[in-house]
Amino acid sequence: MREGSALLNAHFLVFFRLLIIYRVVVIIYSMKMRLTKYGWPQVVVFPVLILSAMVLCLLIGLNSWSIWVVYTAEAILAVLLVWVLCFFRDPHRQIPCEKHLVLAPADGTITDIETIDENSPLSEPAIRIGIFLSVFNTHINRAPCDVKVEKVTYKMGRYKNAANPASGKTNESNALTLVRRDVPGDKLIVRQISGAIARRIVCKAKEGETLHAGEKFGMIKFGSRTEIYLPLRDNLKSIVKKGDKVKAGESILIKYE
Repeated sequence: MREGSALLNAHFLVFFRLLIIYRVVVIIYSMKMRLTKYGWPQVVVFPVLILSAMVLCLLIGLNSWSIWVVYTAEAILAVLLVWVLCFFRDPHRQIPCEKHLVLAPADGTITDIETIDENSPLSEPAIRIGIFLSVFNTHINRAPCDVKVEKVTYKMGRYKNAANPASGKTNESNALTLVRRDVPGDKLIVRQISGAIARRIVCKAKEGETLHAGEKFGMIKFGSRTEIYLPLRDNLKSIVKKGDKVKAGESILIKYE
């Protein structure tokens, strides 16, 4: 009788696991999810590790754990699998075509909008807009407008909480000095900044390369911050405010009037 019950539980667990995998596939398909090429190798390694852990839970749990413990562990791992795949998603964006706009270079929440008079990285008064990317945001970085890449500067640093604007001064970062290809032909800077969880900045943009507005050029993996610096101009108008949610390549940050 006991052996029959164990066999029945095993069958239920296999069915439960297959149901979870089916639901994961349905969720991904319903979202028409594309995965970013910038996620390699984690986008492959992490799902394989999670699926392996699910198999291990099934094999060990049948003999050592309560059936509900196994169900719970499998469900948690399934949620983690969905989150990993969603983290590396590459959603389609409707990119505005107007030339007098500056678009968000990252998804996330506006944490700070500040005017910098002294120690500006542009060597002139500038406006800085900071965007915090949580672990639930898409982490792909996009060009804020039509630009030419003048310089790419990587700086080693610490890994403080990226929600704090002060992290931009101390954390690992990668700064792209860009030149607008439209009027005004100003220089601007986009900085990719690691956070407390992020440990990998990906930047495929090369010096001398041209990027179109909304074009993808890299990502920051697992929680981070992105800053954009623009010279102050009389006709520059900020469209966003602190706390706003933005989408890379789609949300408008700045408009030149």
